[in-house]
Amino acid sequence: MHTQTFPAIVLNATDNVAVAIDNLASNIDVASGVATRQRVSKGHKVAIAPIAEGDAVRKFGQIIGFATSAIAPGEWVHEHNCGMGAEDGAFARDYDFGAAVQPVDFVPAADRATFEGFRRPNGKVGTRNYIGILTSVNCSATVARYIAEAVNRSGILDDYPSIDGVVSFVHGTGCGMSGKGEGFDILARTQWGYAANPNLSAVLMVGLGCEVFQIGRMKQMYGIAEDDTFQTMTIQGEGGTRKAIEQGVERVKAMLPIAARAQRETIPASELILALQCGGSDGYSGITANPALGVAVDMLVRQGGTAILSETSEIYGAEHLLTRRAAGRGVGEKLIERIRWWEDYCARNGGEMNNNPSPGNKAGGLTTILEKSLGAAAKAGTTPLNAVYEYAEPVRERGFVFMDTPGFDPVSATGQVAGGANVLCFTTGRGSAFGCKPVPSIKLATNSDLYARMTDDMDINCGDVLEGVTLEAKGAEIFAHILDVASGRKTKSELLGYGDSEFAPWQVGAVM
Repeated sequence: MHTQTFPAIVLNATDNVAVAIDNLASNIDVASGVATRQRVSKGHKVAIAPIAEGDAVRKFGQIIGFATSAIAPGEWVHEHNCGMGAEDGAFARDYDFGAAVQPVDFVPAADRATFEGFRRPNGKVGTRNYIGILTSVNCSATVARYIAEAVNRSGILDDYPSIDGVVSFVHGTGCGMSGKGEGFDILARTQWGYAANPNLSAVLMVGLGCEVFQIGRMKQMYGIAEDDTFQTMTIQGEGGTRKAIEQGVERVKAMLPIAARAQRETIPASELILALQCGGSDGYSGITANPALGVAVDMLVRQGGTAILSETSEIYGAEHLLTRRAAGRGVGEKLIERIRWWEDYCARNGGEMNNNPSPGNKAGGLTTILEKSLGAAAKAGTTPLNAVYEYAEPVRERGFVFMDTPGFDPVSATGQVAGGANVLCFTTGRGSAFGCKPVPSIKLATNSDLYARMTDDMDINCGDVLEGVTLEAKGAEIFAHILDVASGRKTKSELLGYGDSEFAPWQVGAVM
């Protein structure tokens, strides 16, 4: 990736910091005529030029913050001497809508890659074949879990090898909330989005009966008719907990032979909808795993497939790079509208956009949200931004799209899955432990130390980009792995059993 003369990387000719690729002692040369003035941990930044107080700190050729005191060449650059600058955390950015749009060089249809997936009757394609148990309210969570556990432990699934399992999706809301407005609409979209996700072949929805989020109302909203693969029940309607569990188990057992009819068949890669996530990021995220994933995203888009970037609070400060790729002005303006919503949302709740990075991100070398966002946006590759969606909205456009979600990974991924994602890639530098049933989650380590330390959790090591592997080669490796996983290869998180507890719908409304 980079020609290494010094034990630190300068990512752009306009940068005034370098990134340490190993732990550096004092008096180590990091650039011509520049030596470290103190210890600098790997992934952290060291100044390679004088930076006056108030001047911009640059990495990736972009502003990542402003010096809060004078910084001499060789000094460690982090929270103690670099901040957001403006009191409101904002600085002028030129959105220049559509200025950097480049046409996509699509792979000819005859040459496109394929995978082995499940073609559903409605034409959608799944990469897994689960039966899901959804809950309308937290009050039905225990019953839903008991139903899933009873079926999974019974041994009956041995007779249905094409079924990946029965999974309950429980959450902490559904009542004590307004019956209208943004919060209710988000929950409704999320619930129906999961029910319609092609990685689920059948769904049972369990309610209590008296909650605000009424199952019958949701069915009316979306024009849902019950059938052999979508059924509902309430604990009160069934006569209590034991009867509801017994009835639920019988209903799921009746769904098994129907779900088992689905068999894998050869499917073009254009049917993949890839969710993009990063968590536990570090100073290497924007150098190795994220840009390598961006290469894989470009490969998928050239195949006619779809990739969903999310985490609006983690593209803050990098949104101008995305608006330049907007396929139309309206697409770019919608992204900025979501940014403004977030600024207001944080202000209303006594927060600020720079509350993110997390302590772990900072320990890994990330100083401001601007720096984190610039690295996170690298997951998105280079193709046009074709659409911007609100949380859990169905993703209908192909190519690269954006969905408005929080930066908290389980909440963000839940929105992407509700939008239709059938596979997920998750980059991490600190070692996030995460799974996302019914969607397989591929974990990409940003550094080789992490990969070696948590090899049972990490699917791909991207740390070798620092050792000479090109981003293009690593992106091709990731893309090939996505196809393998979509065809049934288990991810590390699946082998560990992750994914049953990570369903986390976004709660934006008041709890009453």
